[in-house]
Amino acid sequence: MIVVAGCGGSDPDPTVTTEPVVSESAPTNSAQTTASPTTAATTPSTPAYLPPFIDHVAWTQTEQGASLQVFPTESGRNTQGAGDLDASWAEVVGLDPTADTPGMREQYACHWRFARMVDPDKTSWNLEPWRPVVTESEMIATRCNPGGTEESIP
Repeated sequence: MIVVAGCGGSDPDPTVTTEPVVSESAPTNSAQTTASPTTAATTPSTPAYLPPFIDHVAWTQTEQGASLQVFPTESGRNTQGAGDLDASWAEVVGLDPTADTPGMREQYACHWRFARMVDPDKTSWNLEPWRPVVTESEMIATRCNPGGTEESIP
């Protein structure tokens, strides 16, 4: 719980806040602090990228075989949170439990870690269950596409 207190006269304006006062037992979370309307407009801040990270998923057929297209949200394209990879993969599996097969999470993790930087505007991240399970270094060396080139989606 975060308690925000104002400074001033004997009858403070409850709509104006200043520096947060945090109770000893409460964890701090900068996304939960409140700023006054005047300071919110003038204080630059880093946007918080929150779930959902995945908009939707869709299966398609390519010349090489089945491919799961994963369509990230704006948050999914930009978040840098430490646990966001696991949370976003859970969203993928929640949207389609058949995605949880050997090698698919590894392909997804490669896209999450590297493809977002290399091609941040790519429409979808494509995962294929027919690709071999490989080491992380081989996954990176093959640009997240072990066992063949990136498929072309019709």
